[in-house]
Amino acid sequence: MRSPFSLIHAMVLMSTILSACSTPSRQAPAATGGRPDLWPQRQAAPADPALKARIDALLARMSVEEKVGQLVQAEIHSITPEEAARYHVGSILNGGGSWPGRRADATVQDWVDLADAFWVASMNKAEGVPIPIMWGTDAVHGHGNVRGATLFPHNIGLGAADDPELVRRIGEVTAREVAATAIDWIFAPAVSVAQDDRWGRTYESFSEDPERVRRLAAAFVEGVQGRVGTASFLDPEHVIACAKHFIADGGTENGDDQGDARIDEAELVRVHAAGYLGALDAGVQTIMASFSSWNGEKMHGHRYLLTDILKGRLAFDGFVVGDWNGHGQVPGCTNASCPWAIEAGVDMIMVPTHWKAFWHNTVRQVKEGHIDPARLDDAVRRILRVKLRAGLFDRRPSQRPLAGRAELIGHAEHRALARRAVRQSLVLLKNAGGVLPIDPRGHVLVAGEGADDVGMQAGGWSVNWQGARGNEHFPGATSIFAGIREAVEAAGGSVELAVDGRWRRRPDVAVVVFGEPPYAEGRGDLKTLEFEPGRRKKALHLLRALKAQGIPVVSVFLSGRPLWVNPELNASDAFVAAWWPGSEGAGVADLLIADAQGRPRYDFTGRLPFSWPATPLQGRLNPHHPDYAPLFPLGYGLSYAGGEVGPGRLPEDVPGLASTEVEDLDLYRAGRPLEPWKLFLRDAAGSQMLSGAYAALPDEVLVVETIDRRLQGDALALRWKGAREVGLYLAQGDPLDIEPYLDGLLIFDVAVDVAPAGSVALVTVAGQDAARITPLNDLLAPLVGQGWQTLRLPLRCLVTDGQTRLSVPFGLALEGDGGMALGDIRLVRSGVPTHTCAALARAPS
Repeated sequence: MRSPFSLIHAMVLMSTILSACSTPSRQAPAATGGRPDLWPQRQAAPADPALKARIDALLARMSVEEKVGQLVQAEIHSITPEEAARYHVGSILNGGGSWPGRRADATVQDWVDLADAFWVASMNKAEGVPIPIMWGTDAVHGHGNVRGATLFPHNIGLGAADDPELVRRIGEVTAREVAATAIDWIFAPAVSVAQDDRWGRTYESFSEDPERVRRLAAAFVEGVQGRVGTASFLDPEHVIACAKHFIADGGTENGDDQGDARIDEAELVRVHAAGYLGALDAGVQTIMASFSSWNGEKMHGHRYLLTDILKGRLAFDGFVVGDWNGHGQVPGCTNASCPWAIEAGVDMIMVPTHWKAFWHNTVRQVKEGHIDPARLDDAVRRILRVKLRAGLFDRRPSQRPLAGRAELIGHAEHRALARRAVRQSLVLLKNAGGVLPIDPRGHVLVAGEGADDVGMQAGGWSVNWQGARGNEHFPGATSIFAGIREAVEAAGGSVELAVDGRWRRRPDVAVVVFGEPPYAEGRGDLKTLEFEPGRRKKALHLLRALKAQGIPVVSVFLSGRPLWVNPELNASDAFVAAWWPGSEGAGVADLLIADAQGRPRYDFTGRLPFSWPATPLQGRLNPHHPDYAPLFPLGYGLSYAGGEVGPGRLPEDVPGLASTEVEDLDLYRAGRPLEPWKLFLRDAAGSQMLSGAYAALPDEVLVVETIDRRLQGDALALRWKGAREVGLYLAQGDPLDIEPYLDGLLIFDVAVDVAPAGSVALVTVAGQDAARITPLNDLLAPLVGQGWQTLRLPLRCLVTDGQTRLSVPFGLALEGDGGMALGDIRLVRSGVPTHTCAALARAPS
């Protein structure tokens, strides 16, 4: 799923609608595959005559327009309740970082009120047959879009715990917190069997082991929906689950997100079907189609797998939902038109912003015979079946038992469960000299950028789609530092926090918390598995500095996957793989810190759910593949009881290491600023950080939203009106030394639909106030209406003489009215500029 769309791309939307108006042929592309005998034959659910009669009665009263509406799922910021009623829309969703009123601090009541507004509108008899709208949200490790929610370890951590009953309880608690906001449906669990750890969604996979994925998928679905055949199934304290992304999203070549799984059907069944079989056994009601392809054919258009196998051989009687505009990637389709996806077996189309054009096109295609009416009825029948089973017809959202109960969000019992999950998920890789558990009666240094940062320990899909750094976004949560401090001080010891490791009092031991910053799909893909490749060995420098002082070092590694960390392992006395543990950092302290007598309070029980690489090139590292030679195999993990110490000195000069030469530098790539830099909106009164999909200055004098260019949310749309001294700036990092790039270029991608009526200028700042302003209006004027274009400007012209350490390496100063889109921003050491220094100097200021 994706983050919300911007209105600035109305021109792109219109061109998409117009291109969709051509008449498709009825014949869909041929599907690959053809060995149904390789798949298990599941038995269909027992017939329910009363349910069938209700569905038949509803279908008989519905017009084509009403039926098509049920197939549409729109994003909450692109549709109103009145429009949902008028177009009979079947579902809404909120993307990652999308909240009622666009407010990250939206209350539980705000969520309930919006759910009520849409439900009441959909049940308006004046608009047609009353059919309740259903609301879906991403709750992949807790209700992550809601402020103060309990956040559990991501699936990779739950795979390390490998405790189905724990996972079932997590699903149950997640459902309760979602039900408190009156939302009906979660897009979880991900049941991918990740086979290449370079994939940016590896952490959403329970394991590389299919059987582990199968049992944990079944447990999570049962927790979310309740147990099939009992009164708990889809009762008001449970919500609808969604197994995703069908199928083999974790098996793509080179771990490429939305890529191609080039495998035979036997491997498809043996490895990648496992999670779906577990979910189906637990009665999962919805399954999401994958962006990816199988042997060159997009899953959103794969009739053989979606219809013949999933709905036929596997007897799935719920409905298939598409992913965020995934149908638009099917050959011959656009976001606004895709009969092939419907014909192939996608029942509900996630079309967040182009939904109205999609509705018009699909109605026309049905009436002109390009979509089989029987197939339309089948899709609607499946959607109605799930809505009826879930009791969505029975009462408005605010009247459900858990709706509006704000005390359920981050409830103490829920946080206790999450803390237990953290304890069970940690994997001890090394414990030389018995440095763990730590004696709490001494002085403990806690260092590293992840030490006191709940956002970093929570990972992706936390408050925002790509995650959110810092503690202020997570009220009620506990950072790892806070958990350690509580445990140590309770036993009479002392704790000192120094992110950079510069202690005031010499510590008896140092706990260093470091790892990957948060990310989600697309942006998390890697070329190799080397942690902090090339010159960027910030964590390693810190570990070695502490070791050089004779201080025992315990490393807590936060990550969404195994990475090559041999140098960091060598510089550590103990090393713990903590994954992304979520909101309850005290669970880490439970294992690291001994009791007052020096005995372990808990033992390590987590075991590796993925094999750990011996070199950066071992992206695909699974026991069933040839040349399996991991550093630590699947299932590895030390314990206090076992007394093992782990590896000795490991090789650091191995194939695949990144160059240590100065390389081109991405300041902003694929929607992500260079860590630890942030994007800020500023005016004369102050600044606001862009931490999600949307931010605005007061009175919307400047609005910035994420938009989709090549990937989801990988670019920004800016709109300003009546602006005076406003702008967008990259700031908050340590001063950036641009000396290696002075003879090179600043490159950035822009799209301008209409020439700004006010001024646009590029700004760089050295120190506190040494600003260099370069007017851009003359450079942008020739680009109007030309789509995405790239500006390559000589860097030396853009900075004040002699100032090579920039506190703001890129900013835009805006005046008057205007709009533009901004893509990747980077520094390169050499290249051909689009404009010379002389041309920039002639630009009017």
